[in-house]
Amino acid sequence: METAFSASMGTEVEVSEPLIEKITAEEDQLIPEWKDQITIRGLAVSAIMGTLFCIITHRLNLTVGIIPSLNIAAGLLGFLSVKSWTSFLSKLGFSTKPFTRQENTVIQTCVVACYGLAASGGFGSSFLAMDKRTYKLIGTEYPGNRAEDVKNPGLGWMIVFMFVVSFVGLFSLVALRKVMILDGKLTYPSGTATAVLINGFHTNAGAELAGMQVRFYFDFSPTYVGCGLICPRIVNCSVLLGAIVSWGFLWPYISQHAGDWYPADLGNSDFKGLYGYKVFIAISLILGDGLYNLIKIISVTFKELCNKRTKVSKLPIDNEIQGANEYTESSRLLIDQKKRENVFLKDGIPTWFAASGYVGLAAISTATIPTIFPPLKWYLVLLLYLIAPALAFCNSYGAGLTDCSLSLTYAKIGLFIIASLVGTNGGVIAGLAACGVMMSIVSTAADLMQDFKTGYLTLSSAKSMFVSQLLGTAMGCVFAPLTFWMYWTAFDIGSPDGPYKAPYAVILREMAILGIEGFSELPKHCLALCCGFFVAALVINLLRDVIPEKISKFIPVPMAMAIPFFVGAYLAIDMFVGTVILFIWERINRKDSEDYAGAVASGLICGDGIWTMPSAVLSIFSINPPICMYFGPTIVKTFEDLKGSTYKVTYIPISLMKPQQ
Repeated sequence: METAFSASMGTEVEVSEPLIEKITAEEDQLIPEWKDQITIRGLAVSAIMGTLFCIITHRLNLTVGIIPSLNIAAGLLGFLSVKSWTSFLSKLGFSTKPFTRQENTVIQTCVVACYGLAASGGFGSSFLAMDKRTYKLIGTEYPGNRAEDVKNPGLGWMIVFMFVVSFVGLFSLVALRKVMILDGKLTYPSGTATAVLINGFHTNAGAELAGMQVRFYFDFSPTYVGCGLICPRIVNCSVLLGAIVSWGFLWPYISQHAGDWYPADLGNSDFKGLYGYKVFIAISLILGDGLYNLIKIISVTFKELCNKRTKVSKLPIDNEIQGANEYTESSRLLIDQKKRENVFLKDGIPTWFAASGYVGLAAISTATIPTIFPPLKWYLVLLLYLIAPALAFCNSYGAGLTDCSLSLTYAKIGLFIIASLVGTNGGVIAGLAACGVMMSIVSTAADLMQDFKTGYLTLSSAKSMFVSQLLGTAMGCVFAPLTFWMYWTAFDIGSPDGPYKAPYAVILREMAILGIEGFSELPKHCLALCCGFFVAALVINLLRDVIPEKISKFIPVPMAMAIPFFVGAYLAIDMFVGTVILFIWERINRKDSEDYAGAVASGLICGDGIWTMPSAVLSIFSINPPICMYFGPTIVKTFEDLKGSTYKVTYIPISLMKPQQ
């Protein structure tokens, strides 16, 4: 569903507001105040669920290294928990406070903030990369791998580190919530799907829809097929184009130069080989796009302040977010959208408060972190906090477009920069600590914006969402280290022969060692390719802004193109399938596609999200999916054969098995 608005460039564009439901008069009158949306029972449920989700997240982080989004499962379990409790009390004759969609949203937000620290706190990555076992796994004779650069996990310092780092990211982008959610109309597919699920649970008309959503599930990456139905068509096509350019041409071309550009006998995760090209080229493309749009937003905002008048900011994707839906009842939808915007902006978070919070927390962190990691000097921590908001914006913007949060990818930027600045005397520990700082900031910022999208669509106050994020983060600062400590003391974490291999630990330590030597240790032509893709992202964005709309709407989005460069081509296929389904559906029955495409998309995402919980439980007992599909030049009989041939293809290798980052 779409509505027109006047962009900052003075032109009329169409923007999509997916899945906006009609706001009834009763709902309009019964929206609780922001303080009433946060309840004691909600916080109690959040604490219990947050602990459970932390345990599951650590399990996934220490085994496969891939953590799916659990916010949909958090919304569902939050509803079931409180609804069951209130029903039980009602049967006993006690009166209970009505359970609203706003309270449900707050619970979901709090849980996501809590378990998010287990995912992005460095427990399965940067912390373990410092320990003695990882040092020995790499080898005591490995150049740059020093015995002095070892720090084993400790419950005390991990909790302190969490408290001084984790809150900063929440303040980094909160001032841009209007730009990202309202003006830019970024879709944040998981946040949108969670909102549809919650809305369906709390309306009589939506009960049937909620049931439909759970049934729309099948085992062909339904999350990304659903994203393809929700995301703008140009985004889906850009992701596919990025997959073709990288996995179809660039990586096979670079692979042909193994032995010349880089040693041919390197492993798949060695930064001095093909893996280094993947990481740094993807980062360059993402940074070029993200920094261009950040500068553009700052410029437009400054111009508005100078002109002393309010205009709507235009992100470069605005003119593409069309969804091909020409809806009826446009005036009603416009009124409902304005009501949602008023609720979202009613309890505002002042810019001065966000800026002061960021500066104050950054100052505390700058003074505290060097006491935990002495090689990471205070001025280096300050440098991290100066560049963190830009990277947080890039990650949040990318998550809004494609639903992919690449926090670890951005964290590698901080790791490499700090390790190269510190050098051989402590650079490994300093770089890994910087990785943990950066990963926490960019991840929490993206999670907050995703939850803001959910709150906007469920008529929840932005202030209640922000406060619940703070409360959930406080829980996570305690629960995430405690639950990790359970694994650390009970299991042989990091053992290559055990179930908890912690795959990222060795990768990050090797990258820190590489960073000590600086850019000179990158594989041949890697730096030149990075500069080329960075400039290409800037040029493409510039063309999108200066070329007439009838042509620019076909120019790809660099941020979306960059995702498959590093993550893999599997999501590109699924998202493109989604956009093809919508295209055909529109040609067959346009009205049905307008009415049900959003529900089907949310159903796919919700079904996959809900399945995450039993899937995680089954994985604990080593019960894994029995099917692995692969398209390549050779027939493979075993998984080990598959791993060995992944990077030896000379044409498009598209793996439907999600690779580790």
